[in-house]
Amino acid sequence: MTTSTRLPRAERRQAILRGAARAFAERGYAGTSMEAIAEAAGITKLIVYRHFESKADLYRAVVTDVVESIAAADRAGLASGAGPRSHALALLQAAREDPDGFRLVFRHAVREPEFADLVDTTRRRGVEFVRGLLEPVLPDRRMLGWAAETALSFSVQATLNWLDSGDADRDDEFVGLATASLEALVRTWAVRDGEGA
Repeated sequence: MTTSTRLPRAERRQAILRGAARAFAERGYAGTSMEAIAEAAGITKLIVYRHFESKADLYRAVVTDVVESIAAADRAGLASGAGPRSHALALLQAAREDPDGFRLVFRHAVREPEFADLVDTTRRRGVEFVRGLLEPVLPDRRMLGWAAETALSFSVQATLNWLDSGDADRDDEFVGLATASLEALVRTWAVRDGEGA
């Protein structure tokens, strides 16, 4: 099924990315054809190829789009002084903006060997961001890597679970609970870390 409405190039690209995320999340990379992506986006395969040279380029674009959305929201939250709450909010905003893309990045892409480099880079960027948030409060620098990995894993998994079973009308409550949970973890780590210093 195709639509006859002519969208501006940027909007058409976003429609393709959303359709591709949905198709990839449902069928996996190998099981998704360009025809299925075109159908999910409501356009022809020819139009998909006008925007993306290959299925691999399209997959990478979906992942990159989600990651950049999270990074932009994180930066905005830090600039506004929102503190730890900003990261939980950034993840949730990205998840609500593109649920299929968010699931693809954090549930499915890790199982796609062709994209291991992209997943590793994405994870490293997230860990470095969280590490920067934790540095001021954890006295023992040897703890930072582990703590950043753990905090990021908790945040992502909590967001995925909320996306799957939470109520969008209660998103503010989720952000508050996720933030309070992370703050409690960090306080515990800081106290235990201070004992060993």
